[in-house]
Amino acid sequence: MSRIYQAVVTTADKFVPGALRPLWNHAAGPKTVFFWAPVFKWGLVVAGLSDLRRSPDQLSISQSASLAATGIIWSRYSLVIIPKNWGLFSVNVFVAGTQVLQLYRAWDFSRKNPKAAIEAPK
Repeated sequence: MSRIYQAVVTTADKFVPGALRPLWNHAAGPKTVFFWAPVFKWGLVVAGLSDLRRSPDQLSISQSASLAATGIIWSRYSLVIIPKNWGLFSVNVFVAGTQVLQLYRAWDFSRKNPKAAIEAPK
């Protein structure tokens, strides 16, 4: 860990209430990357949800499929590691869910508009 990060954590330790100490000191708590990586990954969920406003013909099927597969794989992984990382599990379930929804939208559009799906620019 960097000295700056250790200094921040040491300073913050003094202000963490007793009720939050178990979370703060957990092996996958805020003192570790196992907490912060899933927190920042919620940005992918927000991006996926904002893409719901995008026209289905503009969706990237390969990107959505990759993110859906990643979400499914990491959801499984987060439950077999020790300690179980429920934050990682939840964010990846949502990543997979939003991307499966995008894949459905793209598939439904191509089914209803077969000519538009063929003529789509690559």
